[in-house]
Amino acid sequence: MTLTMYWYPNCGSCKKAKKWLDDHDLTYNLIHIVENPPSEKELLDMIEKSKLPARRFFNTSGKVYREENMKDKIKDATIEEMVGYLASNGMLIKRPIVTEGEKVTVGFKEEEFEANWLETK
Repeated sequence: MTLTMYWYPNCGSCKKAKKWLDDHDLTYNLIHIVENPPSEKELLDMIEKSKLPARRFFNTSGKVYREENMKDKIKDATIEEMVGYLASNGMLIKRPIVTEGEKVTVGFKEEEFEANWLETK
């Protein structure tokens, strides 16, 4: 099974996630999240499959999030509005996002990667 990882090469969490995937000999494709952000449809699908609230897909520590005042914008936003914001700028998306089509992880936590991706080998 081949994983897909949306990442930003300068992101520390992304580098750790890539190293973890390499250390566990997992096959994956890399997609640059800024150059090729997921579409609104892809984001809706990933949010649904992750079972996480849409807010968890925002990079709340990012410069763009702060500059665009996203905290206030998403406070009362619908999921469609949030997905529109996310799809419009890959820097707003928390990374890395890893999926094999059915499961989705957001960010890098080693225990989550072990629970979700070791069995896909």
